[in-house]
Amino acid sequence: MEQVLAFCRPGFEAEAGRELTDQAAERGLFGFFEPTKGAGMVWYSLGGSEAAEDLLSRLALADLVFVRDWFVVLGRFSLPEHDRVGAVIDGLRNLERGYPGCARLEVRLPENNADSDLGNFARKWVSPLSRGLRGAGLLKADQNAPAPARLEVLLPDFSEAVIGFSLEENRARYVGGIPRLRLPASAPSRSALKLEEAWKIFLPPERELEYLGGGKKAADLGAAPGGWTWQLVRQGMLVSAIDNGPMNPELMASGHVDHVEADGYSWRPRRAIDWMVCDIVDQPRKTARLAVDWLAGGFCRYTVFNLKLPMKKRYDEWLICRDIIEKGLAEAGVGFNLKARHLYHDREEITCFIERTG
Repeated sequence: MEQVLAFCRPGFEAEAGRELTDQAAERGLFGFFEPTKGAGMVWYSLGGSEAAEDLLSRLALADLVFVRDWFVVLGRFSLPEHDRVGAVIDGLRNLERGYPGCARLEVRLPENNADSDLGNFARKWVSPLSRGLRGAGLLKADQNAPAPARLEVLLPDFSEAVIGFSLEENRARYVGGIPRLRLPASAPSRSALKLEEAWKIFLPPERELEYLGGGKKAADLGAAPGGWTWQLVRQGMLVSAIDNGPMNPELMASGHVDHVEADGYSWRPRRAIDWMVCDIVDQPRKTARLAVDWLAGGFCRYTVFNLKLPMKKRYDEWLICRDIIEKGLAEAGVGFNLKARHLYHDREEITCFIERTG
């Protein structure tokens, strides 16, 4: 049976599986999912004669919220204590199906892997495995050669390898959908990483300057102590920080921040600005309506905001919020581009990006 292995935040396997099943069905593909509970992995099996590549050709990863990354599964192979490279080579040679040409290899672990020995082994195994696969003609000799896919090896433990491939044009920009970000000591809070990750996930790399540069104006709703304001200031923006709480003194000394003591949900700028960002912990539907009001009213062009999901029916709540946003903006006659993702630095919330296009 054809399978895709999808990766999500551990604990959100059911949400990722439901979303994948729904989105596949909308594109005429039907199957079922099996979550690896607590491991951040979902096995999606296609029914009938459909190929796993069909799913990746019809459904873009960027259209999914709870699925961070994925690859087509070629096989699950047992690894002996000795000659694990040979076991992978034999497994690939004995496959009953073909796969696209690959020039590069990625060895990955489950997100919540706590075995440091397995992590050390995985890092050291990449080089001999790559050499063995190239020698066997299973990887292109030139790792920099153009290739439509990348060979993927997942190590759940020392005894098994899950082998597959990811397509160049439809996989996460970062392996597992996890950008490795560092928090500078000058950041007022760890929430700063959420906004940085959102920009890296949602904005095309070649257009980041267009979205963020040029001395833009922004508003941070619920700003205190200033983690997201700090990120906006780093881009050279002039920021209105809206919060009744205190802001970080060093951030205020930058001269780029105007602290407005007001409620973030009710405040509006006198003139249109470029960005509105919001990390207020409140009812997600309230925040969804806030975003609609800002964009429909022409108060901003871009917005990034978090939706704090309830412990139960998290996927259903996202569907309700998505409906509020899409219907609200459509009724206002506003063209828009909506993206959402359960980011690595999110917990019970998801992050949304909307660009007003007309």
